[in-house]
Amino acid sequence: MLVEDVMDFLRQVPPFQFLDGKDLKAIAGKVSLEFYPKDALILRQKGPASLYLRIIKKGGVKVYRISDSGEEVLIDYRGEGDVFGLLSLMGEDGQKSNVVAVEDTICYLVKKDDVMKLIETNPLFTEYFFKSHMTRYIDKTYDEMHGRNVLAGSGDKLLFTTRVEEIAAREVATATEDVSIQEAAMLMTARKISSLVILDGNGLPAGIVTDRDLREKVVARGRDVDEPVKNVMSLPLVRVDSKDFCFEAVLKMIKYNIHHLLVIRDGELQGVITNHDLMILQGTSPLSFAKDIENQITVEGLAPVAGKINNIVGLLLKDGAKASSIAKVISEINDRLVRKVLGMAERKFGRPPLPYCWIALGSEGRKEQTFKTDQDNALIYADPQGENEALEAGEYFRQFAVFVREALLKCCFPPCPAGFMASNPEWNQPLRTWKKYFTDWVSTPTAEAVLKSLIFFDFRPIYGDMALAGQLRDHLVSILQDEMVFLGFLANKIIRNRPPIGFMKSFVVEKSGEHKDELNLKLKGIAPIVDAVRLFALEKGVAETSTLERMEALRGKHTIVEEYAEELEHAFEFIMLLRITHQYGQIKAGKQPDNFINPDNLSNLQKKTIKDAFSLISRIQDLIIERYKALIL
Repeated sequence: MLVEDVMDFLRQVPPFQFLDGKDLKAIAGKVSLEFYPKDALILRQKGPASLYLRIIKKGGVKVYRISDSGEEVLIDYRGEGDVFGLLSLMGEDGQKSNVVAVEDTICYLVKKDDVMKLIETNPLFTEYFFKSHMTRYIDKTYDEMHGRNVLAGSGDKLLFTTRVEEIAAREVATATEDVSIQEAAMLMTARKISSLVILDGNGLPAGIVTDRDLREKVVARGRDVDEPVKNVMSLPLVRVDSKDFCFEAVLKMIKYNIHHLLVIRDGELQGVITNHDLMILQGTSPLSFAKDIENQITVEGLAPVAGKINNIVGLLLKDGAKASSIAKVISEINDRLVRKVLGMAERKFGRPPLPYCWIALGSEGRKEQTFKTDQDNALIYADPQGENEALEAGEYFRQFAVFVREALLKCCFPPCPAGFMASNPEWNQPLRTWKKYFTDWVSTPTAEAVLKSLIFFDFRPIYGDMALAGQLRDHLVSILQDEMVFLGFLANKIIRNRPPIGFMKSFVVEKSGEHKDELNLKLKGIAPIVDAVRLFALEKGVAETSTLERMEALRGKHTIVEEYAEELEHAFEFIMLLRITHQYGQIKAGKQPDNFINPDNLSNLQKKTIKDAFSLISRIQDLIIERYKALIL
C-alpha cells in the first residue's frame, strides 16, 4: 500500500483527521488491509477481544447483540469511514457484540498498541472516542433494550405478538341444531357464556348462536322459544386459525361486524374468541371505533367519529405494528364508514333501480390507506335494458354519488382534485361502459390511458353487488392475456420514476422550493414498488389488489418476484412505516401531513435501510427493462 493513499483516506475520517502530519504518517505506515466477504462474521459476541481497531475503507457492517432471551438487538450499521472494535480492543473480558459484513468489505486495521498510544498522547483523538463514539453507541444499545422491556406488556404490542390460541376459550359449549331456542338459552345461562356453537347431524359446526341473536331474533320479534335453535343461528361461520395473531381476529370482526370467531387448529374446532377477549388484551381496540360508526344514523353523527380515526394510527404505531398491519386496520374501518354512508344514501333516495357496486381506487383500493386521503372511488351498475331504464338509472346514481361525495367531505375525506370519483358522471357508468373503458385503455395505450389504468386497475369492491366488480375483473384479466404491448407501455412509465439515490449511494433531494433538501417517500419510494408489483400482477392475471397480497400470489408465478419477494416486502414495509411515522408526527404537531423527509434527520440505521431499499428498487427496474426491452421506448 502507498502510505500517501492511506493518509489521504484517514484525513477524511474522524478522529484520525485530528492528528498532525507526523502522527498520521506514522499510523498510515503501520496499518494493514483485510477483506471480508458478505456475511462474514468479523467479531463474535463473547469471543476473544479484538486486537485491532478497524476502519471501513469500502463496504459496510452490521453491529448487533443477542439478548439473554435469544433476541437480536441491532446496535448500528456502519459504512465507509466508520470504525468498529474499540470497545472490544479496550476491554479485557471479551467481545460485547457481533459484527457481520453486510456486503463485501475492506478494512484498514490499526494495532491495539498504536491506538492506545494515540489515546494517551492526543487529547482530541481521546475526546472524540469517549464523548462521541462510545457514549453514542452504548446509549443506543441501552435505550433499545430498555424500550423492548417497557413495551413487552403493552396492549398494542400484545395485539401483534399474541396468538389467538393463547386467549381463546378452550372449552367450547355446543348443542345440536334440533334443540329448542329455550334449551339453548338455558344452557348459555347455566354456563354463563355469550355464545353457543351449533352442530349439524355429522357433529360439525353449522352455525353459532350469540346473546345478540337471542335479543334481536327472538325477544325483539316475539319468536316461539320452542322453535329449533337452527332457525336463529348466525351464518356463515367466520373462523380464525389458532396460530394467527390476535390482530387478524380484530380485522375479521371489523370486516364482518361480528363479536365471536371460531378458533380452528389443524382443521378441528379448538375454541371461541370474542371481542371482549380482545378488548381485555389490548385495553383500547379498533373494534370500539367500528362500533361507534355502526351506532350512527346520520352523517352529522358520523362526522365526529370519523375525525377520531387518526387516533388509531397512534394506537398502532407503538412497538409491534407493521405498516401493512396499520393500513389493514385503517382500511377496514374506512370501508365500514363508507358502507355506512352508502346505506344512508339508499335510505334517502330509495331502492336503486338497478344493482350497483361501489368500488375504491388507488391506495384505498389496495388497502394501503393510512391517514385519510382524497376520495378515490367509482360506481358500476348493471346494464340497463332500454332507454327509459338507462335514463332512470343515470339520474338516480348521479344524485346518489353526489350525496356520498358531500357526506364523505363532512367526514374529512376531501374530493379528488383529478375528479376520480363516482360523482363525476364519467366514472359512474354501467358495466358495459366500464368494460369498454378498460378495453380501449389496453388496446390504445396512450399516456392518458396508461395513467388511468394505474389508478383504476387497482379497483376493489366496497359495497353492493360484488359480482359486478368480479365480472369487470374477469374482463380485465381476459383482455390482458398476452397483451405485451400494453404491458410494455406500462413498464416504460414505471422505469422513468427512478429512486432518489446517486451513483455513490448519496441521496438525490429537492434542490429548491418548499421541500429543499428533502425527498418524497411516496412518489420515489412507495410508488415504484407498487407500480412494479402491479405490472407483474397484471401480466400474470392476479386478482389481488394490495401490494403485499399481489407479491404472495405471484410467488411461483413470476421469476422476479420469486427471487426478490422477501426483500421487496421488507423495503415496502420500511418505507411505509417511515412515512406513517413522519405524518403522524406532523399531525400531532398540528401540521398538514406530507410525504417529504430530510434524510439528514434519519439515524444511521434508517439511512442504511432506505438506501438498501432504493438500491433494490433500481435493481428491480433494471430487470423490468431487461424483461420488456423489446417494448420499452
